[in-house]
Formats: sequence, C-alpha cells, structure tokens
Amino acid sequence: MVDDMAPYDFHLPESRIATHPARPRESARLLHVRPTSASQAVLNTHRIADLPTLLRPGDLLVANNTEVIHAKLEAMRGQARIGITLDRPLPGGTWHVLARNARKLRAGDLLTFGTDCVTAEVVANEGAGAAELRFSVEGAPFDAFLERCGVLALPPYIARPQGPTAQDERDYRTIFSRYRGAVAAPTAGLHFTPDLLEALAQRGIAQRTVTLHVGAGTFLPVRSSLAEHRMHAEWGHIDEATAQAINTTRAQGGRIVAVGTTSLRLLESAADENGLIHPWRGETSIFIRPGYRFRAVDVLMTNFHLPRSTLFMLVCAFAGTTNMQTAYHQAITDRMRFYSYGDACLLERQP
Repeated sequence: MVDDMAPYDFHLPESRIATHPARPRESARLLHVRPTSASQAVLNTHRIADLPTLLRPGDLLVANNTEVIHAKLEAMRGQARIGITLDRPLPGGTWHVLARNARKLRAGDLLTFGTDCVTAEVVANEGAGAAELRFSVEGAPFDAFLERCGVLALPPYIARPQGPTAQDERDYRTIFSRYRGAVAAPTAGLHFTPDLLEALAQRGIAQRTVTLHVGAGTFLPVRSSLAEHRMHAEWGHIDEATAQAINTTRAQGGRIVAVGTTSLRLLESAADENGLIHPWRGETSIFIRPGYRFRAVDVLMTNFHLPRSTLFMLVCAFAGTTNMQTAYHQAITDRMRFYSYGDACLLERQP
C-alpha cells in the first residue's frame, strides 16, 4: 500500500527541537519563503525583528487572542490514576477531554483531584483515549480550580520532568492573549512584543485579532491514512468589526497576514466562496491539505511543524509541497530551531 503520508515526512534531529524561546523574542530567525511561477521558491533568512520590512503598508496582521489555561490534570478513579487533558467545552456544560488509562473509565464513574473538593463525573467514554466529563463547578470556580490543580499542557517534545516551570508560565503565552480557553498556545504569536507591534504600526500595517481556542488534538499525529483522518473540533469567534476590517483591506489591495495556522484555519472557515469574511462563532474541524483552495489569507507566519502532521500539510497546501520540503531541508541544515519555542517562517501563498 502506498504511504500517502510520505510527502510530509522528514528527519528532524532532536537537537533542532527548541526547549526554550529565543531571548529577546524578536531575535528568533525567520525564513521567508516566496513561491514563484518557476519550479523553485526563493528562500531568505531574516530575524523576527525584520518583519515590518518584509510586509507592506496596507497589509493587515490577524493574530489569535486565545489564552492558554491549565488544562492538564491528574485524577483518581478509586485507586487508579487517570491523566486528563482538557480539549474543549461542549454546549451542555461538559468537557471533551483526552485521558490516559481511558479504558478504565465508565459512564457514571466519579473522578477526584487530590484533596480538592472539585470532582468530575464521566458522562461517556468515547474510545480512542477520549471522554466526556462533567465537573462539579463551572465558571469562575472552575477557573480557580484549574489554577489550583492544573498545569500547562506543554507539548510532549518540551521536556519538563518536574512539570512546567514559572518561566514557562510567562513564555507560553502570547502578547495577544485575552480570552481563556486554549489548551495549546498559538505559537507564532509568541514572537511578538510591544516594540515589534509598534514598528509594524509605524510601517502602516494594521492589526486585528480573532479567537480560536486551540485544543489538545493539535498534539495528535496522523495515525491513519489521509482519507480516514478526522480533525478535532475547536471553538472560534470573529466579530463584525474584524470581519469588516479584513474585507476592507482586501478591497483596497492590502494582504491578509495570518499569524499562525490557528488564525488561518479560522479565517478560512469563515470565508465564503468569494473570499469575504463573515462574523463567525462556532466550532471548526477544517482539514487543510494540498489541493485546498485558499480564499481568505495571502501570507502566513508560522513556526516549524512536526513531520507527518496536519500542520505541515497545511503549510504545504499554502506554499507548495516541494517548496516546503526544500524550505524545511534548508532550515534543518542551517540549524534553525523547530516547534513551539523555535524559529518561524513567513510564507507567501503560491500562485
């Protein structure tokens, strides 16, 4: 059987995985990928601080303003220890979660969290490590519970044997953070600082934010064929003023620059056939891979992604599979830093 994941596979030396961000954040490297009508893209290496000179006056930067929560919990079902990672809230007030030792869970089971008074009832075991839980508190008391008992769900490739550090608490949040609900940080946004935003504004590049609460499914690899893979749903929101600003920018000849794949996926979910963005609220499970026709985004700033991941497929769809294979090969050769705390690339959409 032909492996349809083969074009998205590559060898990444473990030494290229960043376990801490660059300091200052603008000092991280930025690989600019410009597809052409010829066979090969133009690749140039810059710094994040150079971003204002790489964009154009009249462009619109769109970032994700979600804020990461303490989504990782340790629960007990009797004497059995169950690892819980919150994924997303469900309309009825329950939570979709990913669970270690999930096979031990049964509907009606009660989970406890150390000496804390909060409990969770198992509503359903969905199989494949997923479950639905109803916690005994909601709203502000639930937020306080997560602060007491939860920790950041750092990606598994950021080794923290003793758990996330106080520095991670500061590093794993973006300057755009406003609305709590994400399990994972929208990592392209980690590179931005007040000085960089001011430099962009001085250059005539406007800024807007949207909300997509990144779920635990972002860490899951593709375990089946492309045809069988199903994306986890994530909740997002685009308000009317932001939708209007995006449409006005396009009408005036400016480009829409998505900060991160999360912003891009939300914008593409909200775009109609003509590329107009409408106010939007709800869940999206859009799966973007080569063959997808982009309607909303012209430029994408994003970190370097895992091999055989849906996010690497997305950047291949955006800038071309061969171009991205070449770009990642150059990034690895040039010892650029990969994944959440790593360097970034600035991708222009292939013609």
